Amino acid sequence: MKLLFDENLSAKLCRKLSDLFPASSQVRTLQLEASDDREIWDYAKANGYTLVTQDSDFADMAALYGPPPKVIWLRCGNQRTEIIETILREHTSTIHDFDEDIGAACLELS
Repeated sequence: MKLLFDENLSAKLCRKLSDLFPASSQVRTLQLEASDDREIWDYAKANGYTLVTQDSDFADMAALYGPPPKVIWLRCGNQRTEIIETILREHTSTIHDFDEDIGAACLELS
């Protein structure tokens, strides 16, 4: 499973979480920072990513269009990168279960 971190999340998360989610990336490192949400959605879908965001727009798209891609919606507000890393690490098994659930479109974590 590879994650695509939205532009509001640090690219450092890719390196920090590479032991759990190898081949993950971040919107800015893929030169998608000027892209609208639909373009990012389509990129994630075409390239097998699960979107990780703090943006409710992607959660809304997941409800409307369904997967793929799947969306992990972080509902913890603006936090330091270390806190985001901890949240994702603490929920690793939940994230993997979510990935395996073919009917699930959005996972909310806080």
